[in-house]
Amino acid sequence: MPDDRFDHTVDVLVVGSGAGGLTAALTAAARGLSTLVVEKAAHFGGSSALSGGGLWVPGAPAQTRAGIRLDPEAVLTYLQKITKGEVSEARLRAYLDHAAAMLTFLEGASEHLRFVWKPGYPDYYPETPGGSAEGSVINIPPIDLRTLGADAARLLPPHAVGPKGFWIGPNELVDFYRLRQSWKGKQVFVRLLWRMVRARLLGERVVTMGQALMARLMLAFRERELQLWLESPMTSLITDDTGRVIGAEVARQGTVTRVRARGGVILASGGFDHDPQLRRTHQPFADHRLSLGATSNTGDGIVAAQAAGAGTALMDNAWWYPAVAWAPGRVQFSLNERMMPAQFIVNGHGERYINEAAPYEDFGHAMIAGDRHIPSWLVTDDWCWRRYVVFGHLPLPRIPFAPVPTGRKLPSSWLASGSVVTGRTVDELATAMGVPADRMRHTTERYNTLAAAGRDDDFHRGESVYDRYYSDVTLPVPNLRPLGPGPYYAFKLILSDLGTNGGVVTDEHARALRADGAVIPGLYATGNASATIMGRSYAGAGATLGPAMTFAYIAANDIAGAMS
Repeated sequence: MPDDRFDHTVDVLVVGSGAGGLTAALTAAARGLSTLVVEKAAHFGGSSALSGGGLWVPGAPAQTRAGIRLDPEAVLTYLQKITKGEVSEARLRAYLDHAAAMLTFLEGASEHLRFVWKPGYPDYYPETPGGSAEGSVINIPPIDLRTLGADAARLLPPHAVGPKGFWIGPNELVDFYRLRQSWKGKQVFVRLLWRMVRARLLGERVVTMGQALMARLMLAFRERELQLWLESPMTSLITDDTGRVIGAEVARQGTVTRVRARGGVILASGGFDHDPQLRRTHQPFADHRLSLGATSNTGDGIVAAQAAGAGTALMDNAWWYPAVAWAPGRVQFSLNERMMPAQFIVNGHGERYINEAAPYEDFGHAMIAGDRHIPSWLVTDDWCWRRYVVFGHLPLPRIPFAPVPTGRKLPSSWLASGSVVTGRTVDELATAMGVPADRMRHTTERYNTLAAAGRDDDFHRGESVYDRYYSDVTLPVPNLRPLGPGPYYAFKLILSDLGTNGGVVTDEHARALRADGAVIPGLYATGNASATIMGRSYAGAGATLGPAMTFAYIAANDIAGAMS
């Protein structure tokens, strides 16, 4: 019977069009449920489209095809160790029980969805019991955006758009960072040049990482002729007299559309990355303008769920990342730089305080917890600058009109930004940084002594397999080398994030819970709209998208089971 209180009726309403949202829709459709995805922004993809596109999925089909089989109980031990009791065993087991099945489902759903394993990219804590030095990072192959047709213009573009053909596959990145050190790095560079030529000649629009993931999910979405409403924010959830969520109000084309969801509503709407009030309330140490999450992420789903009675957790947390801010809106995260030799990081006192190569989530927590750790400074020398890829600068002779910085000199725009300073001596550098020169000299001398001995007794840099992944493996000690003669450079590291990861409390079925633990019937949450199963840690690259897609899959199947 039609319900006159509603303008539109479906079995499943999905809020958000990132990887979690589209996975939920594809899963529900495969179970025979009518599905609608509503998206606040004018583009689909959300933060997933801006991401590295990796999925941390132990036991994924791509792993087993490569002959790698992990012990689920060992992986559970690993997750329990790193989450330190903040996440229930039931939720962790649900993830491990369903993540590989989710990828199996997607690979069977469309020929466009084929996933590959990234061998050798370790878990972020590979020495922890159950951790893996080989890693469980799953990627998706690049794709030409022309395949998407009209939907290509609707995909949220990345933060920085390079020239056509300027793309690097996930499995090529580690070699590219060793451009000067290995023949593989040089081969990647030659391939990059050839891709740019091909793009000019043939009009190719190849994308990779998060762009490729969302493009391929959209192709599968369109194959099933599923519904997506862009520029249609969900403004509130609708509940019945029992407190069950039965739909939502959606602002569309200038009017409020009441959508009934017979089976349930799945919130996949992201975090509150760019909401200044929520950030000030829960994370006063963070600047929302420095977040690398999609700008449309303002916590709408979380706020609506709270109004419907949902509890929240981890609201003070995010996927933290140290980064450099070159200009308003131009934030570049620091990854390989922190694993290079001949560099160290100091706080405002001119002192080291962490293993520079630590996982970025840990680094962010250390920045937040310390005295004068925001900003910090990455200090290096001219030898390092001329040898390694540093914040995208290629260690090559100057190439006119190159799409990235080249040459021996620091780019003038970098110097003008105030995010990098120089000095002929350590004292000069300290003055430019605004840190005590005597402390800076002492720190430099201590670091040089440790590096010369090839062992970081203070912070243990280089002892983990993860520390050495992006390091210079051609050196006897890949992560450590004393600073040589000046000039010296210091890059200002600010606290950024890939998005907030606190939100709606959910159970192992992705069902939203009240503060007392009771289930809110009809309401589900996944991704950054929910409190992450990673707690305050990060299992490995892709530990954002892997759970987002898995619990989307779990939610849709739970609805289908309840409706059958």
